[in-house]
Amino acid sequence: MREFRDAARVQALIQKIAPLADELAAAFGRPIQIMEVCGGHTHAIFRYGFAQLLPHSIEFIHGPGCPVCVLPVKVIDEAIAISAKADTILTTFGDPMRVPGTSQSLLQAKAHGADIRVVYSPLDALTIATKNPHKQVVFLAIGFDTTMPSTALTLTTAKAQGINNFSVLCHHIRLMPTLEALLAGGDIQLDGFIGPGHVSMVIGTDAYQPVAKVHHKPLVVAGFEPVDFLLALYQLLIQLKEGRCETENAYARVVNHRGNLTALAAMDSVFDYGEDCQWRGLGWVENSGVRIKPDFSAFDASKHFSPSAEPGIQQEPCYCQQVLKGQRKPNQCPLFAKHCKPEHPLGALMVSSEGACAAYYQYLPDKETGIHG
Repeated sequence: MREFRDAARVQALIQKIAPLADELAAAFGRPIQIMEVCGGHTHAIFRYGFAQLLPHSIEFIHGPGCPVCVLPVKVIDEAIAISAKADTILTTFGDPMRVPGTSQSLLQAKAHGADIRVVYSPLDALTIATKNPHKQVVFLAIGFDTTMPSTALTLTTAKAQGINNFSVLCHHIRLMPTLEALLAGGDIQLDGFIGPGHVSMVIGTDAYQPVAKVHHKPLVVAGFEPVDFLLALYQLLIQLKEGRCETENAYARVVNHRGNLTALAAMDSVFDYGEDCQWRGLGWVENSGVRIKPDFSAFDASKHFSPSAEPGIQQEPCYCQQVLKGQRKPNQCPLFAKHCKPEHPLGALMVSSEGACAAYYQYLPDKETGIHG
């Protein structure tokens, strides 16, 4: 019964969105360009057929909201260097395993004998440490604000329990500085943003105020079900019609304006903010990185191991950077589905389960439709 209700709501929303988008596009003299920040939303657009159901007066620009896709080559090289040390176990999530480093990926290093294990959470890595007291266990921590609380709480637990063979190689990234850098770059024309539901659950909608107040772009936070996404899109178009630039929430059952205060407090207790970091495809982004506080330095793998990986060579072609910044669609890359495929990815956008190239490859009917140039 719920499926019928949702289908009716989807149809009703599309009937509202289509004429509104056509009206705005006619007034603007071009399609309305909306960036969905999160890779999960990119996949939702294709999974639910929105690219076919919605009018051509809406153009979706795929944003940088996938932490695996912006993971620098140097990070992979550092992790591989640590995994090569004797009596060391490297743990990480599944997606980073196939991301290309300078000469190999973590998966290839594992095949060559390194003890690298996939875990579902940093607490799983901490459990491995307690079961292997004679080995050093390192967790490669990546992700936007969404995954930072679990890393923070794991470090707090490790400190409280006095576990001295566990550490974290911290390469978390904060979303808002990344969005602001993208807007400040002026490389692409954007009319508004669909905000990520998962990150917003942690940081709250108030965190996006600079997007509206400083950069004058409306943003609506969305969930991942069809009705959630379309409702957010409709609210965004209404803002554009009324000439407003505000932060709105179409995912109120999960997200509030202040965020998860417990999670934010855990992050603040463990991490210092304000690190300038270099990210794959985006270059240097001011204030986007975090570092582990001195109180937790005993669990900082970068201090314990001092990985000496040289700055990684960017192996990906320039098309990856253009796709990541929304300047080119994945199927406009001459390598897409020809030389770059999930089984042989040339870049992180094809590796990650939330990458734009992986979404196009999975859902695009004609995978061989590449536009050269």
